[in-house]
Amino acid sequence: MTDEDVVVSQPRPGVRRITLNRPDRLNAMTAGMVTGLHRALEEAGADPACRVVVLTGAGRGFCAGLDLGGYGEAPESAGSPGAGRVHQGLSTQRHIAGLVQRIRRLPQPVIAAVNGPAAGGGLALVLACDLRLASTSAVFAVSFIKVGFSGCDIGTSWLLPRLVGAGRAHELMLTGRRFDAAEALNIGLLADAVDPGALEDRTDRAVDDLLAAAPLSLTLTKQGMWMALEVPSFDVAVEFENRQQVLTSQTEDQREAMAAYTGRRPPAYPGR
Repeated sequence: MTDEDVVVSQPRPGVRRITLNRPDRLNAMTAGMVTGLHRALEEAGADPACRVVVLTGAGRGFCAGLDLGGYGEAPESAGSPGAGRVHQGLSTQRHIAGLVQRIRRLPQPVIAAVNGPAAGGGLALVLACDLRLASTSAVFAVSFIKVGFSGCDIGTSWLLPRLVGAGRAHELMLTGRRFDAAEALNIGLLADAVDPGALEDRTDRAVDDLLAAAPLSLTLTKQGMWMALEVPSFDVAVEFENRQQVLTSQTEDQREAMAAYTGRRPPAYPGR
């Protein structure tokens, strides 16, 4: 793996920007890139100073999915040269699919800044993010079924129906057809779609909104909003919310948020 496959930067305090960096291949995934992305996400999650993560692509694409010209071998497979084909395939599959699970488990909200095509595994990364913004030049496709695999891959069969509804999600998974940013916005996949030159500014505005929230409030909201899609009943969700509200109400950050809001000033969170 080369570090150049995934570039991590800090555009401002509290923000990590993770850029997929194989622009000549529309940032198609290799084993090295997936390993690098796992590491970048893990390091972001372990950094208490990091409050927001932005995921984007270099060049004119976000991520074209797996590199069909040569993905390589996942580290777990590399350590078992005598493993059977099924065992190696499952290890590789888990290595890739683990990315969307890692994004979901991060304490920080993750913004997908979709600067271009996002297909297959690239679309799965977008779906796993908490806030999805795109350039109007972006195009999307589930894609898996187009190359002979199941349309259900890398968390897509769970995430896509919950974002756009089962009927539309099933059509997109079964056909693998391409759809543009306007349709993605219309069906609820995106929070916003802007001109290509405006994507960075739109992402910065979203970051501003997220950083304005108290740190624990932001983390618990991310956790709670996704868990609410999984809990078995309305009453369970309400009880989970009740506990979140009591926890956040006891923090100094909550008192600072209230004072800043009523005083019409920016908050200065002590992180307690």
